[in-house]
Order: sequence, then C-alpha cells, then structure tokens
Amino acid sequence: MDIEPNAALIVVDVQKGFEDESFWGRRNNPDADGNIAELITAWQETGRPVVFVRHDAPVPDTPLRPGRPGHDFKDYVQERLEQGSGPDLLVTKSVNSAFYGTPDLDAWLKQANIGQFAVAGIQTNMCVEVTARMGGNLGYQVLLPLDATHTFDLTGPFGWKQSADELSRSTAISLHGGRFAEIVTTADLLAAIRDQKDAS
Repeated sequence: MDIEPNAALIVVDVQKGFEDESFWGRRNNPDADGNIAELITAWQETGRPVVFVRHDAPVPDTPLRPGRPGHDFKDYVQERLEQGSGPDLLVTKSVNSAFYGTPDLDAWLKQANIGQFAVAGIQTNMCVEVTARMGGNLGYQVLLPLDATHTFDLTGPFGWKQSADELSRSTAISLHGGRFAEIVTTADLLAAIRDQKDAS
C-alpha cells in the first residue's frame, strides 16, 4: 500500500457526546479510539495533513449540539489538534458529509493538490460512510481503516434491527463493492507509513 506524502487523514466527529450510551445505545469496537489516536500521531509526525471534522448538531435533543459538553472533541483529539504543527484543518458541519461543511473540504484538498485521504471516526455507517462515498464520487482515492471507526446498534423500519458490528460490516461491504473506498486496517496504514520512513 502506498500512502502519498501529502495524503490527508480526515477524522470525523470524534466528540464527547458519543460517549453517552443512554442516548446512542450499545457501541462496537472499543479499540477505535486508540486506533484513531495512533493514526493522528502518525500523520502529524510525518508532516501529513489532518482534517478534524466536528458535527454541530442543529437539533436540540442531541449531545452534539453546540454549547453542550458533548459537542467538544474527545480529549485525545483536542490535544492533537492543539499540538499539531502541520497543515491541519478544522471543518464544521451540520449534516452527514464532511464535504458539506465549512470551510469547503473539496476546495481545500484540491488547492493542496491532495488526491488521497484516509477517513476515520464516528459513526461508521453514518458520517464516516457518507464522507467516504462522496470522496470516491469526487475522484479521490479513499482509504477507510474500519477498526478506526465505531457505531451503535440501530433499529430501522419494520422493526428491523442490526447490531453495530453488522452495520460496520455492511458499510465495509458496500464501500468495497461500489468501489467508493479501499477497506484497510489501522495496522495497514501504520505499516505503510513506517516502511516509507525506513525507505527514505
């Protein structure tokens, strides 16, 4: 796997409000936060840009609404955002896709001549998936480390229910099958970055 020297890492909605299990329900992948933290560190240490995306929920009854404690980034993300010395970006949005936020992510990536990005964060089957799909449609090479995302159990129409693990697998299969993104692991990305450092 080749990681471009200017490949971006897009970190989606890693906010404290997603820790409210009474609101969201049961989550999967308890290792997601550690993997996200490792990816941010690797990107920043190699001078690659990190895009931090924050969801400014417009509805009143959500932990992600601006002004509530849950709106803030989780501590490990906030620390890396503040410590980063590279060409990082903060995007705010009120919908599922990071490409419909402020500032314009597509314009920023194109101006920086970035054609490849990895996307991690919360929720796998919501904002992470939609951002990956749009990135693929816009012509970017998208890498999605599935183990650096998580989601929650969900009930849909007709009483249908899917667990968080099932939803994550569905996302991976759909993105892979539709050629929107290449599904990888955190270890894959870290190994590729390490190999490039050793080669140089």
